[in-house]
Amino acid sequence: MNNIKKTIIFARNIRINALKMVASSNSPHIGSCLSIADILAVLFSSILKHNPKIKNYPKRDKFILSKGHAAAIYYAALAESGYFNLKLLKKFCTNGSNLFGHVTKNNIPGAEFSTGSLGHGISVACGMALSFKLKKLNNKVYCIISDGECNEGTVWEAALFASHHQLNNLTVIVDYNKIQSLGRVSKVIKLNPLSKKWKSFNWSVNEIDGHSHSALFKSLSKKSNKKPKIIIANTIKGKGVSFMENKLLWHYKSPNDKELQIAIKNLF
Repeated sequence: MNNIKKTIIFARNIRINALKMVASSNSPHIGSCLSIADILAVLFSSILKHNPKIKNYPKRDKFILSKGHAAAIYYAALAESGYFNLKLLKKFCTNGSNLFGHVTKNNIPGAEFSTGSLGHGISVACGMALSFKLKKLNNKVYCIISDGECNEGTVWEAALFASHHQLNNLTVIVDYNKIQSLGRVSKVIKLNPLSKKWKSFNWSVNEIDGHSHSALFKSLSKKSNKKPKIIIANTIKGKGVSFMENKLLWHYKSPNDKELQIAIKNLF
């Protein structure tokens, strides 16, 4: 229970920081940030092997945020983990800052890869996982992709590649919030039955509540024999802020001062 309490506090902190970041910079994608807060919290505080104090930590697991437009909450997670000072988050999306609106590894401690062009993060994750296997290392690779990103052909090419090479050191998490840039996923390009699709590509599949910290911990900790692992995390876009939840508007809109204060109160 103490572990779960820790991850819940972590999730709340990064939600608050992401809200402040997008509000002050008048930038988009807060809905996409909030839907993965719980996933990032469990990963960074309980699952990933990483050490912010050692730059080239040899046992370090790799993490790729393929849905790079959710950069704000990823930077917040890195800062919360101790990779850099929380004060730097105030410079998000400002002139001269390295904290770009899409994930960049440019002088960002802890960031593994620059992302934003959808569909490519999972391919990079596959390459990292294969490299670890060839070198007979025990390091693991984790990658978050979006549901709308599953419209990209590169996602399915990577899925075939990973199963062919039996990359059981690779875990991919689908942020299945069911809303993408132009509307509901079911209306743009229907993904269901998503679990069956991944099973047909010979992946180990687990579908869970993506906001349940205990379910996330259990699923992320589960070992896979010879198959890569996919976690279909059913999430809510804008999770944690009542007036943002399940609203396409918050894929683009940033909160004004009044909305920011209400949003932060929602999280307590």
